[in-house]
Amino acid sequence: MGLRWPVPFATRPHGCLPHAPLRQAPTPDGARMAGSREAAPPPRGIIGETKPYESEVPMGKRVFVIVLDSFGIGEAPDASAWGDEGSNTLCACATSPLFDIPNLTRLGLLNIEGALESGYHHGLAPVAAPEGAFARMQEASQGKDSTVGHWEMAGVISPQPLPTYPQGFPPEVVEPFERATGRKVICNRPYSGTDVIRDYGREHVETGSLILYTSADSVFQIAAHEAVVPPEQLYEYCRIARAQLQGRHGVGRVIARPFEGEWPYQRTRNRHDFSLEPTGTTMLDALKGQGLDVLSVGKIYDLFAGRGTTDHILTSDNADGIDKTIAWMDRDFCGLCYTNLVDTDMIYGHRNDVDGYARAISYFDAHLPQMLAKLRPDDLLMVTADHGCDPVTPSTDHSREYVPWVIAGPKVRAGADLGTLPTFADLAATVLDYLGTPQLGTGTSRLAQILA
Repeated sequence: MGLRWPVPFATRPHGCLPHAPLRQAPTPDGARMAGSREAAPPPRGIIGETKPYESEVPMGKRVFVIVLDSFGIGEAPDASAWGDEGSNTLCACATSPLFDIPNLTRLGLLNIEGALESGYHHGLAPVAAPEGAFARMQEASQGKDSTVGHWEMAGVISPQPLPTYPQGFPPEVVEPFERATGRKVICNRPYSGTDVIRDYGREHVETGSLILYTSADSVFQIAAHEAVVPPEQLYEYCRIARAQLQGRHGVGRVIARPFEGEWPYQRTRNRHDFSLEPTGTTMLDALKGQGLDVLSVGKIYDLFAGRGTTDHILTSDNADGIDKTIAWMDRDFCGLCYTNLVDTDMIYGHRNDVDGYARAISYFDAHLPQMLAKLRPDDLLMVTADHGCDPVTPSTDHSREYVPWVIAGPKVRAGADLGTLPTFADLAATVLDYLGTPQLGTGTSRLAQILA
């Protein structure tokens, strides 16, 4: 049985509804952002005083972009340069008996060029008549992390890699941070997030020293027990690091990693990312500058350093992010709703938990029909990823992979195969084109191929 679209809505001659005033509220990093509509209760995690935010954009076209964090679909042509030969996150997940994706399959995920080319025995097969449009996108930026991946799909290509620290951070980075925080650091080398609190947690609890570590990505991560350093204090330390880490030491993200309990300890849900600002004008900036709505769900707000959004909401896990995206599909707006579902990467990919990864993708797939049923006549739904993180290879780091781009909606040409695209920025160019916003000069709009 095929996917069915709802009856078109129209309560006014132009099929649009007026905006309700927005409210503003503080975010965890102290910035201001536009909050929930007056007609709805404020979302969980967003509190504080409010003031009106007015938008004169009529209700009309909406684009929902959902990022399945790290859900790559096969090694990129330059994967060997990154040590990622043979990676295919999609096919790796399919080695798990828990992997069940009938709805993504129906839309054309498995019809994407090269997606099933893998050494894994996965049992996947394309469908004869896919109901969506689809492509694979190659990353043009020099990187394989969330920051660079999201920036590129928003139209900012990074020709130079962000700095990484395989030997740990040098004294010129560590010493100013220690002076500013009044705390020493321990570890200071690449480490698994769960292993580092097991191996250094006791010393941290005994001495109060901060656990500093990194990974193959451009990240400066600080772990601390919540009973020793409360989360708000840890966030302040991260703000200090973010202010210091600029220029040649401008890492993509400073990340707070709180943990709790007794040894070997458990990480809490109070992680918070402090991103470098995008190095160019993004799709989000362009849409907001044209007076359109830009809603973000999950860590999108953090990845863009709060820039370019008109409203955002935090999430506790993938299920929460899916629920909040579905809830916002009932909301009247014109523009973009941009969601990141991070558990696939943070909880399962980096821990090489193939069953957990498969279960998370299957959970999203099971809720996909509910999202599709909420699409209005002019809506587009796009499902993509920002990089890979193959949970079967020995590495626990991200993998340099192609990413999927699956597009659905009442106006989408069923079975439109866009082939292999040279940059994630084609997504931004297409969204801007659809919403009538000037192009950024990166990427190519594929709108004419997508629409029926």
